[in-house]
Amino acid sequence: MSPLECAEEQFAAYNARDLKRFLACFADEVRSFRLPDMTPLLSGKAAYGEFYTTQRFNHAGLRAELVSRIVMGNTVIDHELIHGLSDAPVETAIMFVVEQGLIKTVFSIPFKSAS
Repeated sequence: MSPLECAEEQFAAYNARDLKRFLACFADEVRSFRLPDMTPLLSGKAAYGEFYTTQRFNHAGLRAELVSRIVMGNTVIDHELIHGLSDAPVETAIMFVVEQGLIKTVFSIPFKSAS
């Protein structure tokens, strides 16, 4: 898959809460970090499966809303609103680095209000 196709497929699988389809978009050695401090979040496809099973796909109202998307070479950056985790949508940016047709590295950039 191209980087864009990979991002589109994982996004659709996320919204369908289809774990098998979602995980198929990620490399076995996928790693995830929170920016700007590079906090390690998840390492490996098994950790992704566990997290999304217990912390995301178990929320009945879960869905991601794509605000905008940028594709630069093998990197895709999505600006998203995540619904269903709390009363208000959670605003975030997610950067996917795709290698050999699979997402290998994910950077999460949480939105922090200036107020």
